[in-house]
Amino acid sequence: MMQRVLVMGCSGSGKTTFARALADKLGLPLVSLDALFWKPGWRESEPAEFSARVTEVADGPAWVIDGNYVSHGAGQLRRSRADSILWFDLPRLACLSGVIRRIAASHGQVRPEMAPGCPERVDLTFLRYVWTYRQQQRPKLLAYFDGLRADQRLVGFTARSQAVDFLTGLRASARA
Repeated sequence: MMQRVLVMGCSGSGKTTFARALADKLGLPLVSLDALFWKPGWRESEPAEFSARVTEVADGPAWVIDGNYVSHGAGQLRRSRADSILWFDLPRLACLSGVIRRIAASHGQVRPEMAPGCPERVDLTFLRYVWTYRQQQRPKLLAYFDGLRADQRLVGFTARSQAVDFLTGLRASARA
C-alpha cells in the first residue's frame, strides 16, 4: 500500500492534477513543493528554510509530495522515506502545451498548489526551463532514481493516459 509517494516530472506534464487525484484516492495529505519553496512575489525561500519545511513534511507518516527539487529541499530524505515514486516522463511538446494551457486558464490567479502571492504568469525563463527539461533536468532525475532501494516502487508514465489508467487500476483494486 502506498503511504509516502513522490510525484515527479516536468512542469506541464499533469503531475499536480494526478497528485491531487492520487492523494484523494488514497486519503493522504497532498504537499506541493512549489508552495513550500516560493514566497509572495515569486521570491525563492532560503535553502535552509526550504529544507526544514520539507524535512518536517517528509518526517510525517503518510503523504503525496508533488514536485522535484531533487538537489535541495531534503531531496535525499524524501527519496529515502518514499515507498513509491510516480514519474511523468512526457515529451517536450506535451509538457509545453500543458504549461501554455495552464497559463491561459489561470493567468493572474494563484493556483491552489502555489504559494500565496504567486499568480500564474508568462515567464520566458520558465518556458525555457520546460523546453530544455529533457536535456537539463531529466538526467538529474535519472541519477536521483539510481539511489532507490529494491523495496521502493518506481512507475514511469510516458503519456497522460497511462497515469489515468494507473488511477483507474487503484480504484479497481480498492473495490476488489
